[in-house]
Amino acid sequence: MTKIMSDAFDYFRAYAVRALCKARSMPQGKMKHLQLVAGRNYNLLKKEAAYAPNMQHLEDFRAAQKLERSLDREPDVAATARCHVTPPGSQNIGREAH
Repeated sequence: MTKIMSDAFDYFRAYAVRALCKARSMPQGKMKHLQLVAGRNYNLLKKEAAYAPNMQHLEDFRAAQKLERSLDREPDVAATARCHVTPPGSQNIGREAH
């Protein structure tokens, strides 16, 4: 079990570092803010994965990836995709802590 936790932690950490570095290189604006949000989501997933492995993290991870992919597309596409991504906190409301 420790190996799985370590892998998830390292995996989410790599995504967080990449997303935050990408955000630092972007000019000020909504796109930079959303890239920072994606990086923070990965960082939160990293912290959760450090405590215990949880398959439910994958939903949050996929939502963060979807947000990042929408940022890489044209700005008008990113605006419509942003409306469909739910914040990570709202996804955790009905979950039990393991």
